[in-house]
Formats: sequence, structure tokens, C-alpha cells
Amino acid sequence: MKKMRDVPSPRPEAYDRARTALSTAMAEPTATVVRPKRWFSWPRAGIAAVGAAAVATAVVMGTTGGAVPPTAPVAAPQVVDSPLVKLASDVKAAGALSGDASLIIRSTTAPDNSPYVFYTVYTDRGQTFHGDSTKTLSASAAKGENQATQFDSTVMEAARLAANGDVEQARNAMVNTSPAGWALGKSPAEQEKAWALRQEATAEVYRKKGLPVPPPKPRPTGKELEDGVNNTLWSNATYALFIGAANAEVRAGVLKLLATIEDVTIGKIDAEGQPALTLTAGPALQGGSGSHVLTVNADNGLPMRSEVVPAPGSDGKPSVTNYKSSRVNFADVVVGKI
Repeated sequence: MKKMRDVPSPRPEAYDRARTALSTAMAEPTATVVRPKRWFSWPRAGIAAVGAAAVATAVVMGTTGGAVPPTAPVAAPQVVDSPLVKLASDVKAAGALSGDASLIIRSTTAPDNSPYVFYTVYTDRGQTFHGDSTKTLSASAAKGENQATQFDSTVMEAARLAANGDVEQARNAMVNTSPAGWALGKSPAEQEKAWALRQEATAEVYRKKGLPVPPPKPRPTGKELEDGVNNTLWSNATYALFIGAANAEVRAGVLKLLATIEDVTIGKIDAEGQPALTLTAGPALQGGSGSHVLTVNADNGLPMRSEVVPAPGSDGKPSVTNYKSSRVNFADVVVGKI
């Protein structure tokens, strides 16, 4: 990728979304999924990441998700006493830091065990710039290579709504950002239509791949429905945190939304000499494929670490990503002062 100067660096967010979608698809009993025995090469993975995320999401949303049955609407759990709610209040009370943009530095290990660092700047005006070094990030910003997506802005808008308004309405908005066919808050007729559209989109993916089309699934109910909705909420909310954490409203809103997921286990640890909270979404929220552990600073809610833990006995590989988020002035980024 580095030798192909005209090809932009792969966006790490695509890997997060593809990994979540694929892990859920692999756990789906109605579809035959062949798990690779080894990672493909890192450069090829980078080029294909966005396409893989799109295809995997189409399969996942059609085979594991469903709209809310008219007789069993999904109500947001009422979280009264959660350390996440208190932390969200503290974050909101502290207010915004100076600057007009957020800098996110992600460090992880590539499948070939080489270190990989990625830089992203999200401006308060909604622009997005990427780079695999401070130099390439500054160059991208200077050239005005805005790579903002509608998905990014939508999930951050839902997070801000949770921070400033109705958490249940924000929860519906965050979940409905993904085309999963849930249609939370919609009428029964709209939910039926959304589910049918998602089922057809899934069937079309199988047809294009030349695979047998699985029979349409009925909408899940009970705990299966709750887990499916919460899977989407967890995925989209944590994604919003990873890309917009340096924005106090986004951070506070995400914490409030995650507090509504009763199956998320919260622990206290010391991380890098700082008090931290661990938020664990277990197998029920990950399609049975393992757990996702998010570590946030206990004082300011900033994400510090994201860890995927495969289920015991599976052939999945663990992955760890470390985060550093800060407020910056976009003008400084343009001239390389990072």
C-alpha cells in the first residue's frame, strides 16, 4: 500500500465494522460460512476492507436481525444506577475543550505482527481526514481530501442527541443507522416493510455469490430480539466513540447509550497508571463468537483500548487496538503542527 502512492491508506474503521459483521455472520446457524484458517495478507485486507464490510453487513443484517414485532416492542432498559451514567454526567459538566477538531490516534498490530498506527482528524464542521503518519495526515488536510461519510455523521448525531435529549429516541436513532431492518420506533407496517426489504437484500447477496438462498427467517422475539438490537446498538455506539471521543457531547451520549444495555458487564481496573472502566459485551451480544472489551478512562470517559476476545475453542484471532484522543486546531494540522 505504501508503494501505491495513488491509493489512500485503508480506513481502520472499516476493519472494525467488517470484524463485527463477520463475527456475527459466522455464528449464524442458517447460513453456511467457511472460516478462513489464516489471515490473508495485510495489504490485500486493506484494499478489500470496505467491500468486505459492505457484503458482510448485508448478510448479517438480513440473517440475524429483525424488526420489532407489533406485539412485543423493544423498550429501552431503564438504567437508574450505572457508573456510565454518572461518568456521562461528569463529562457533560466538564464541557468542551478548546480546539475545532478531534485527533484520534489508533495503534494496533497487523496480521503479520507488524505495528500499525493510523491518524484521523474529525473537524467540528463534519470533515474527515486520514493518514498513516503525521506527515500524510497533514498532507491530506492541506489538500482538502475530505473523506467524511454519512454513517459517521449519523452515529455522532445520535450520540449528541443522547447527551442532550431523549435517550430512548437517541437509542432508536443509533440502532436504525444500520440497515438491519429493526425500524425501532416505527409503525408495525413500516417494521414489516423494513424486515422484508432486508430479507430481500440478503437473498440478493447470496444470488450474486452463486450460493443457495436461505429461506426467509421470521423476526426474532424475546431474548433473541433483545440481543440482536443490542448488538447493533453496541456496534454503532462504540464506533461513534472511537471516531468522536474527543467531542464531549459524543462521548457523554455514547456512555448513556451503552448504559441501557443490561448485559454489558462493567469492571474497574488500573490502565497505564490511570483508573479505568472495562465494558464487556459478551457472546450474547457478539453473535456467540466471543467478547468485545472496551476500556475507557474512569475520569473522562475517553477510550483507551478495544479488545476482541475469541470464544474458547474457536479459530478466531484476538485483536487489540489502543486509542489516544485529543482536541486540536485544524489549522495546526494543516501545517503539520500535531
